[in-house]
Amino acid sequence: MSSGTADAAPARLDIDSTGEHTALILSGRWTGDAAREIERAIHQLDRRLSDTKDLRFDLAAIEDLDTVGAWLIVGAQNAAAATGRKIEITGGTPAQLALLRRVASTRLAPGITPAKGLPFLIRPFDMLGRAVAEAVTDTVRLATAFGEMLAVLVTSFSGRGHFRLTAFVNQFDLIVFRAVPIVMLISLVVGAIITQQTILQLRNFGVSIYVVDLAAILMLREVGLLLAAIMVAGRSGSAITAEIGSMRMREELDALSVMGVDPYRALVLPRMMALIVGMPLLAFLASLAGLAGAAIVARVYGEIPLEVFLDRLRDALSMRSLMVGMIKAPAMAFIIGLVAINEGFKVKGSAESLGRRTTASVVRAIFLVIVADGLFAVFFAAIGF
Repeated sequence: MSSGTADAAPARLDIDSTGEHTALILSGRWTGDAAREIERAIHQLDRRLSDTKDLRFDLAAIEDLDTVGAWLIVGAQNAAAATGRKIEITGGTPAQLALLRRVASTRLAPGITPAKGLPFLIRPFDMLGRAVAEAVTDTVRLATAFGEMLAVLVTSFSGRGHFRLTAFVNQFDLIVFRAVPIVMLISLVVGAIITQQTILQLRNFGVSIYVVDLAAILMLREVGLLLAAIMVAGRSGSAITAEIGSMRMREELDALSVMGVDPYRALVLPRMMALIVGMPLLAFLASLAGLAGAAIVARVYGEIPLEVFLDRLRDALSMRSLMVGMIKAPAMAFIIGLVAINEGFKVKGSAESLGRRTTASVVRAIFLVIVADGLFAVFFAAIGF
């Protein structure tokens, strides 16, 4: 068989048979460019090995072996083993044998069927158990990431470590400043929609003016912050997961560690600080945009003059409502950053894993943000704040 390479020995498959004992002597370059010839020779083995009980693969003369060649060799071994023959492998370099073991671990022998799935009634319990185990593992990983960030934060601001101010400013621009237009636009639209629906209901009781009070409380305490957090989770949280995940895929994180650079100090801390510092600003701007949308709809749909709206808004606004949103904002930012970073470090070596973890980052961050907002609402109501 010719391997297609003029200056290298072609792939060969010779048979040395002695009674019931047969040796297959493999030599030359067993690579992808000779795959057709190799496969044709392997397919002819059954007719020539009909009386063989013991089969030995001699790899000592192989000059080059790649994944395609290893796949064909493992396939021949599996086919021979399926007929009840005793298989033995001799020769070969450690690298070639390691490649054969790797390929063999991913290929089933002919006639061997995959293990059957669990019974139908057991599957829900299996899924529940896996979900609980994954939740516990995620909790441990989140706690580990929190501890790492806390240690880096303490060392950075206590003078024992260097805080990367340039990286922080760059991340603040990417995460906060560039998110301002979309956050304000979404808040403007949502504020207008909420106001329109509220006026529609309050008009039945002749108290449309109270829409100003509702808009002020909702935007400052809940809606403005939630919209900003959801947009940041979808926009910046996914970006953080993708950045860290792609660096993990390309082993750049390991390279940083080898060079003595802590990935948490160089990558995680600037992003987390930008999120925590910038989220109150985004929440405040989102609240203002929502109130602007409410004022526009109140004027056009509710026939409430702008002067009346502003006077009523001045009476409805309180420092307490503003402080509630500002207190919750850093906590929301911390949740988004922690989830995004944790999912980024969980990325494996494939694009599929990167896409799956990026999606999980967005979904889990939004879910946890909404749950945290509900817990804050219950807490503030309980203390009368």
